[in-house]
Amino acid sequence: MGRPQGKLGSLLNNRWLVFVAAMWVQAVAGIGYLFGSISPVIKSSLGYNQRQVASLGVAKDLGDSIGFLAGSLSETLPLWAVLLVGVLQNFVGYGWVWLIVSGRAPVLPLWAMCVLIFVGTNGETYFNTAALVSGVQNFPKNRGPVVGILKGFAGLSGAILTQFFAMMHTPDHAALVFMVAVGPSMIIIALAFIVRPVGGHRQVRPSDPSSFMFIYIICLVLAAYLMGVMILEDLLDLSYTIVLVLTVLLIILLVIPIAIPLLLTFHIDVVSPLQEFLLPEPSKEETSKAAENNEVILSELEDEKPKEVDSLPAVERQKRIAQLQAKLFHAAAEGAVRVKKRRGPHRGEDFTLTQALIKADFWLLFFSLLLGSGSGLTVIDNLGQMSESLGYNDSHIFVSMISIWNFLGRVGGGYLSEIIARDHAYPRPVSLAVAQVIMTVGHIFFAMGWPGTMYIGTLLIGVGYGAHWAIVPAAASELFGLKNFGALYNFLTMANPAGSLVFSGLIASQIYDYEAGKQAHEHQNVSLRIRRLLEGLGADEALKCKGYICFFFSSLVMSGFCLIAAVLSMILVHRTRSVYRNLYGNARK
Repeated sequence: MGRPQGKLGSLLNNRWLVFVAAMWVQAVAGIGYLFGSISPVIKSSLGYNQRQVASLGVAKDLGDSIGFLAGSLSETLPLWAVLLVGVLQNFVGYGWVWLIVSGRAPVLPLWAMCVLIFVGTNGETYFNTAALVSGVQNFPKNRGPVVGILKGFAGLSGAILTQFFAMMHTPDHAALVFMVAVGPSMIIIALAFIVRPVGGHRQVRPSDPSSFMFIYIICLVLAAYLMGVMILEDLLDLSYTIVLVLTVLLIILLVIPIAIPLLLTFHIDVVSPLQEFLLPEPSKEETSKAAENNEVILSELEDEKPKEVDSLPAVERQKRIAQLQAKLFHAAAEGAVRVKKRRGPHRGEDFTLTQALIKADFWLLFFSLLLGSGSGLTVIDNLGQMSESLGYNDSHIFVSMISIWNFLGRVGGGYLSEIIARDHAYPRPVSLAVAQVIMTVGHIFFAMGWPGTMYIGTLLIGVGYGAHWAIVPAAASELFGLKNFGALYNFLTMANPAGSLVFSGLIASQIYDYEAGKQAHEHQNVSLRIRRLLEGLGADEALKCKGYICFFFSSLVMSGFCLIAAVLSMILVHRTRSVYRNLYGNARK
């Protein structure tokens, strides 16, 4: 009787089960990515013009990025409570929007609709925070792959939810809003009590690299499958039966990773030489006292360590540090020296958000993210106009493609940055600089407007932008600790809308309107312009720009900013070499 019960308990506390559950949470958490499909329904139902829809888009971007409350709650509440708060916001926000769009509730003013969109999309920040906090705490030595995979599934969730809606086979387009309000909420409620820290640092297994490789293979197959399904549904008029079969196959691909915790629990021996379950748990007093002593000694060690130690070979460096640490412990125990009171944590230790905000490294990371991801988000938000200006009739293929490349960039960025950090003990931000150089080239392709450059530019920008969201959270957890990771991560996400506001709102849109105005002045006669003005079209109908010139200058500006971002990342690399040698230097022995 006790045996199966023990196995079940082991399964529920297996960090791989938590990781898979977090993947499923992220697979339905990307509510903001569906705004492009929801906005036409809202626009037609409420009679909005494009400017009003753009206001809703701004509310969506802010809701998707402002996660201070989610970060704070993740430090004080269990993660299931954080997830349920997000579910409540999602259900109330988009549920109310559905009641209005479907005619079941009175129409609200535009500002109130913006509030509902903000509240509904803001629920996504709670889902992301809970999934990432559980991931980095359960896999502290595999932060790159974990963050990359989780953020990748968040980026792919728009395509996943769209396929689920296609399976509903309903002519009522407002049903998509209902699905957004109810579908993710139901799934996340079912998973809320599984996604949590489970002492993952004590569950290290020799099979972990193989498990991650299996997840990576599933990710690649999933991305290729969704790309193929989108192309099929775009080119052919598929029957409902075929759509249903394609959706069932998608669900099977999403469920397959559950095989890892099941095999580890029921097939492979639970006890592993690398696990520490059999170690006696220290008492609370001993833990608190040891933590306090270690904190002081490690702070003293950082101050007393000669600078030339960091340049020594790994074996000699560890030997010298161990000798110095032993001397400090002995001196503190004997009372021979007075250990200095520390004035704050050092890089690699646990920072609060307030402590991180006064560190140059944190702002280097923030502004590097702002310049890199902000320029990428500008492309994503303007992809329809960019493709239209270059003569492409259907922009949705580029929107779908950049979603896939974004997903692969997140997964690949986490994987490659982990090799750089763990296998070579080199600062993870170097991979961030590489991603920003890739984006620089992508912006140049967009600026040139040559035949076929839309496909190349979409690939480069999508991969580079996605890589940011795998590398930056992992690097932040390494430099500023795991204890307050939720608050740190949600502050860094503010770089995304801030960069988009500058690049899209102040640069790209202004240049586009200027070039469109020039073209209108050259090709329209005065009488036509007066007639349009008298008919009231001039105020509401945006002028259209044709040709590569529409985004030529703005793309060059963004390529320059990406280069600046790469320089900031390399400065951060130079400043944090010792941190990564101390974190991962032992991994190369």
